[in-house]
Amino acid sequence: MNENIRVLLKPGEEKEISQGFPWVYDNEIALVKFPSKEGIKTVPFAECSTEDGAVVEVFASSGRFLGSGVINRKSKITVRMIGSIHADQILADTKNFWSKRVHDAVNIRRLFFSETDSCRLVFGEADFIPGLIAEKYVSQGKVYLVVQFLALACEVFRADILGALKNAVSPDFIYERSDADVRTKEGLEQTSGWLGRSGSEVIQIEENGVKLLVDIAHGQKTGFFLDQKHNRSIIRRFCRGKKVLDAFSHTGAFGLNAAAEGARQVVCADSSQEAVDMAGKNSALNGVSDRVSAVCADVFALLKQYEADGEKFDVIILDPPAFTKKAKAIEKAYGGYKEINLRAMRLLNEGGILVTCSCSQYFDENTFYSMIMHAACDSHRRVQVLQKLGAAPDHPVLLGYPKSGYLKCAVCRVL
Repeated sequence: MNENIRVLLKPGEEKEISQGFPWVYDNEIALVKFPSKEGIKTVPFAECSTEDGAVVEVFASSGRFLGSGVINRKSKITVRMIGSIHADQILADTKNFWSKRVHDAVNIRRLFFSETDSCRLVFGEADFIPGLIAEKYVSQGKVYLVVQFLALACEVFRADILGALKNAVSPDFIYERSDADVRTKEGLEQTSGWLGRSGSEVIQIEENGVKLLVDIAHGQKTGFFLDQKHNRSIIRRFCRGKKVLDAFSHTGAFGLNAAAEGARQVVCADSSQEAVDMAGKNSALNGVSDRVSAVCADVFALLKQYEADGEKFDVIILDPPAFTKKAKAIEKAYGGYKEINLRAMRLLNEGGILVTCSCSQYFDENTFYSMIMHAACDSHRRVQVLQKLGAAPDHPVLLGYPKSGYLKCAVCRVL
């Protein structure tokens, strides 16, 4: 074991890693030990010349082995943990190592989803494959795999991981969407395109009996937000015969689920013209254009205008993008979340249903429900939380890694 590269943490920095947190930050590392011509050399981390992408072993300052990970000195997340075994055990057969990881992740989804369901197959660190997102879309009998390699930790094992995914799900087409800004922070170039033969960039999937067009090449992230699938099914029970507002609607999935259940009127509102256009196409695809309208607007301004006009709804869904992607911006995000929730409460008829969400990993559950309470106070409403929901089971939450429990969704009755 002495020939493996060792990363030694500063005193006290091992606690979160021991609890399952999968990242080691640059400021947590004290020393690096590595083999050289002169034998084992120990240097401060700042003087380390270890090759980025190497598998290293992580130790507490006491000398306790914590696990192995991939080092990337270009990133503040310097080591992403990949296993609790020693590095040479991983490197002895990387193909088999990643094959087991991928097949384990896919088999978990098979407990909850059928072969014809679209779902997320790999959820990065929560599935012990750091930086990898893999989503399966089933479109008219064809299986499309959309992948994102967002960290060096998975990029260096790209061939092994892609091979394992092909063996696990036998996709007809694979499209890569590694065009996210986070790759730049990892020292990687952004890239996208077909891996192998080309399919259709706009595909048609089905969710809860609703037909939906998904632009896998140009849509947000991988083209669709699969994490809300079960929540969209749950809210349908409140929508029959109701007037519904789907705010921050993206391509209209919440609103179309409401319409499919028999909502008498649905308004889908989003600031992206491309998303609104797709929502209109989805409405036509499902034969509900007479009851569903799609509006391109700033949702903050729209809610304010609706209030000024005396507009009322029976059900309002708020599913905004993350208002903060940094811990230090929580206070500003709190104000944004509170404003839209306060205005939505004022727009609801007596006993109306508010489905409110946050997908910001830094906006934790306690903060989220505190925000709802204060929005209720300021809008002079009483609120019953009927259900506390999260992401669908294809987005598992890894204990010790709170970022994986990013999605909060509350079903509220507003009085």
